[in-house]
Amino acid sequence: MVDRGASALSLPDDWPAHPDPILALNRMGSFDWDLDSGLFHMDAQAHEVFDVRPDEYNGRPESLAARVPPSEARRLDALVAQAIKDGSENYGAYFRLRCRDGRLRWTHTQGYIRRDETGRPRRIIGIVRDATRELSEIESRREVAGQDNGDQSSVVQATTAALAHARTVRDVIDVLENSDGVTHLGATSLVMGLVEAGRIRLIAEGPVGSRVPGTEVTRIDEAYPMSEVVRTLSPRFIESPQEFASRYPMLWPDITDLGITSAAYLPLIVQARPIGAMGLLYGDRRGFTPEERDILVALGSSIAQSLQRAMFYEQEKDLASGLQQAMLPRTIPSVPGADVAVRYRSGSSTGTLGRDIGGDWYDLIPLPGGRVGAVIGDVQGHDTHAAAVMGQLRIVLRAYAAEGHTPATVMARASVFLHELDTDRFATCLYAEADLATGVVQVVRAGHIDPLLRAPDGSCRRVPVGGGLPLGLSAEFGSLDYPVGTLELDPGHTLLLLTDGLVETPGADLDDGLQALTTLVASGPPDVWKLADRLIDVAEERGGDDDVALLLLRRRGMDAPKTGGRLQQHVAPGDPEALTGARHMIRAAVRAWGAADRADEIELVADELITNALMHTEGAAIVTLRVLTGGERRLRVEVEDSSSALPRRREAGESGVSGRGLLLVDLLTDVWGVEARGGGKCVWCEFTVPERDTP
Repeated sequence: MVDRGASALSLPDDWPAHPDPILALNRMGSFDWDLDSGLFHMDAQAHEVFDVRPDEYNGRPESLAARVPPSEARRLDALVAQAIKDGSENYGAYFRLRCRDGRLRWTHTQGYIRRDETGRPRRIIGIVRDATRELSEIESRREVAGQDNGDQSSVVQATTAALAHARTVRDVIDVLENSDGVTHLGATSLVMGLVEAGRIRLIAEGPVGSRVPGTEVTRIDEAYPMSEVVRTLSPRFIESPQEFASRYPMLWPDITDLGITSAAYLPLIVQARPIGAMGLLYGDRRGFTPEERDILVALGSSIAQSLQRAMFYEQEKDLASGLQQAMLPRTIPSVPGADVAVRYRSGSSTGTLGRDIGGDWYDLIPLPGGRVGAVIGDVQGHDTHAAAVMGQLRIVLRAYAAEGHTPATVMARASVFLHELDTDRFATCLYAEADLATGVVQVVRAGHIDPLLRAPDGSCRRVPVGGGLPLGLSAEFGSLDYPVGTLELDPGHTLLLLTDGLVETPGADLDDGLQALTTLVASGPPDVWKLADRLIDVAEERGGDDDVALLLLRRRGMDAPKTGGRLQQHVAPGDPEALTGARHMIRAAVRAWGAADRADEIELVADELITNALMHTEGAAIVTLRVLTGGERRLRVEVEDSSSALPRRREAGESGVSGRGLLLVDLLTDVWGVEARGGGKCVWCEFTVPERDTP
C-alpha cells in the first residue's frame, strides 16, 4: 500500500497550497501541514476529495475524523511518524475515507517532508486525490487475467495484516466493515456475533437497514445458521435461496427483501473452543468452489485469532485501569491556604496488549506546621508492572515525607527502596515541599522535568531546578546526593508539576514542548481546576502513547496558617548551592514570619552555625527553622550535625579570624544551647519576635 519509491512531487520550499488548475483537472487537492503549529491547510479541491465543507474543518487534522475511519487514521499516523523518524523525504499511501453518504472511497496521498538546517521536520506539503477509478481499473485487469482466486487470497492476506493492528473488538469490526476485504470477496452483507453464556450476541451487521428483528441475542440451540456453526464447529455454505429457505425457515422470511442468493457462515474458533460466528451474505452469486471455501475458512480463522486477542486486550486493559486507579490517591485532601487540582490521562499506545496503562502518578501529602508535600512521578514502562511499582513508590514517598525527613532524604530513601525491589524499572520524580505560611518551596528533582510557575498576572515561566539521577539509578550508581532548590510561592502564584506526556511529541524537542506549554498556561484561566481541565483536554486532543499526570497548587495566602511554621534544609559539605539555598530559605522565612526587624541578626547567627557544622564535622548539616508559640512568640534556629563533639567558646586574638562564632551567637540571640541527637548534636538558638498583625 505504501509507495516508498521516488517522490511523485519535486516541490520548492515556497510551494503554495492553493487551488491549482492542473491539480483540479486531475481531481487532486493540495495541502500544507505546519508541524510546529499543527495547522493542516487544504485547498478547495482537497476539501472536495475529503468531502468536507469549509465550515466543518477547523484547520487541524483531528477534525477530519468523521471522514477517515479510526483504523485508517492510525495507519496513516504510523506511516508519517515512521517517515519522519527514518529521515525520509517523502511518503505515499492509499487509504479509505468515508463520504458524507456513508460510502467508502479509495484515496491516495503523497507527502513531501521539509526539514530545517538541523534536520528537524518543519512542514509537510503534498497532494490528495480520489483513487477509486485507478484501483477499479487495476482490479478489472486482474479479473480479465483470470486471477480471481489469487486476488481473493491477496485480500485475505491484506485483511489479516490489517487485523494485526486491531487492539479492541471495535477495531476488528472496523477493519471488516471498512476494509476492501469483504467487498472484494463479493459479499453484500456481514453479520458477526460472540458467544456469551450459552447465547450469541450480535456485535456487527451491515449494511445499514439490514438488521433482522429478533436476532440481536439468540440461543445456541436455535435453528439459526450462526447457532449451527457454533454447535458443530463447522462452516456452512448455502448455495441458493431455495437451500436457505429450506434449511433455515425461521430466518429466511426476514431476509428475503435483501436479495440474498448465497451465504457463507464461519465458526470463529480459538483453541478448539467457539468464541463466535460470522456470516458473509452474497446477492450476485450461487455456489462456492473448493478454493473459495478454503479461502473463507482461512479468513474466519484469522478473524477468530484477532477477536480473541482483542478480548484479552480489553480484559487486561480493564484490569490495568482498575489497578492504576487503585494505586492513585482516591481523593486529594483540602489544604488550608491553597487550591489544588490534579488530573490524569492514560496513554493510547498501539500494538501491544496492556500498554494503555503506565506508571505516572501524583500525590499530595499534608505535613505538620502548615506545610504540604506535592509529588509527581513517572515509572518507566507502560504495563501493569509499571503501575504496581508506581503504587509502591507512592506509598513509601508518602511515608518518608510524613516521618519528617528533608526533601533530599525523602528522594534518596525512595531511590534505595526502588533499587532493592525485584524490578529493573527506574522512575523520574519531583518532590516539592511548600510552607504555605511563608511561601517557601523546597524542590528536589530526580531526572524529572522542571516545574512551571504561573504568576497572578498570567505570566508563566519554567523554574530550573538542579537534579539528580532517576530513582533506582542513583542508588545503583551510588549517587544519592540530591540538590535542593528553593523558590518563593507568593499569594496568587501557581506551581505546576507535570509528567513528560504533556510536553513530548514525536520529532519535537523537549525544550520546545515546555515553551509551548508555558504559552498555553499563560493564556489559560486563572482558576486551577479550569486550567487543569484545559491542559488535559489539549493532551486528549493531541493523543499520544504516553500517560499524562498533572498537579497544580495555587497559594491563596489569606487563610494560610499563621503560627507553628517549620522549614528544613539539608546542606552537604562542598555544596555552595545548598548553602546559598539555605540562606535564601532563612531570609524568606524571616520576612514571611514577621521578624524583619531582627533579620540581619538571625541570618548572621544561622550562617555562623551552619559554617561551624560544615568546617568542624565530617558530614552535612541539617538546618531547621520553626516558630514557637505559647507566651511570647519566638523564632528558633537549629543546626544538626553528625559529630558528638560539643562546641566550645574560644578567645580570638587581635588578628584572629576564628574563635568569634559562639561569641556572636551569645551576643545576638536571646537564648541558645546544645542538645545531643543520637550519634550527633544539635546547636539551637531562639529570637523573640513580635506577633504578626492579623490580616
